[in-house]
Amino acid sequence: MAAISTAPPRLPSRAQVALLKLRLTMLGTFAAVVAIATLLIEAVLLTLGLPALSVYLILPLVVVINLLQWLFGPYIINAVYRVRPLAQDEEPWLHEAVQRYSRACGLSRTPKLMLAQIDIPNAFAYGSPLSGPMVAVTSGILRGMPAEELEAVIGHELGHLKHRDVAFMLMVSLIPAVIYYLGYMLYMSAWFRAGYGRQGSPLLVAAVGMGLMVISFFFNLFVFFLSRLRETYADANAAMVVPDGARKLQRALARILLLSGRIKKDQALQHSQLKLFFISDPAQGVRGYEDVDELVERLKASKESLLVELFSTHPSPGRRLRYLDAFIPPA
Repeated sequence: MAAISTAPPRLPSRAQVALLKLRLTMLGTFAAVVAIATLLIEAVLLTLGLPALSVYLILPLVVVINLLQWLFGPYIINAVYRVRPLAQDEEPWLHEAVQRYSRACGLSRTPKLMLAQIDIPNAFAYGSPLSGPMVAVTSGILRGMPAEELEAVIGHELGHLKHRDVAFMLMVSLIPAVIYYLGYMLYMSAWFRAGYGRQGSPLLVAAVGMGLMVISFFFNLFVFFLSRLRETYADANAAMVVPDGARKLQRALARILLLSGRIKKDQALQHSQLKLFFISDPAQGVRGYEDVDELVERLKASKESLLVELFSTHPSPGRRLRYLDAFIPPA
């Protein structure tokens, strides 16, 4: 495969505006979530007369659990999805693409290229300080996707590594976890009359505990929202580092839906436990289309269900394709 220049093209002005809005939205949402969670916990401590030690005891426990998942998670993923390293003599063009776009992204280290031996057409980036960074493609996407579109998918996955999305989402997910376990601690202490706090009856303590557990669910909605923003940010990375990356990624996302539509539903659901890592929700598939470009235009014109998207870790396909339009220079 001929070498392609990795010099990033000048972004259209509308792409620069879209990227600025995205970054400000991520920053504003994260700051708001942290501020609201801090005020909520402080209000509970003051209302019930709880010592700050109550939170300090919960936070290390939650952090340790999440850190262990982060450190050893890649090995679990490799076992569940039958992931193995892709040898240098297997798909050499793909190894070259990973190296090329890693340099274009400014990554200090080229991630290991892995093959997940499953038929689901997908790809994902993951890793930890123990395993190092990795980018995995599935057997399904390697068989069914043209090389130029798969390069755009690689650009998306490298965006996750560039933006340290695994660590970022780990940090964000601590917030609802701390709130939930604080609520659980209060609820159980009320049942066993452990005497937490100097104020309030056990009934009040139990009610506050249940309230916190419910509130933690709503904080998870912010985690989903930030996950959708990070997916969009990774899409933008592919559009910026891969030549004509926006158009190629649009076709790749549409093709994944077409290929997923040929997979049995129960098989797709079987591999959806870690859909947060995938470039596309494996449970989503489209039937009845053969032309990828026709599907791209149909998806861009589609209306999203706000309720469905609210609980999704990925933006709707139509929203992603419309966002990528901003990175396509006008004809």
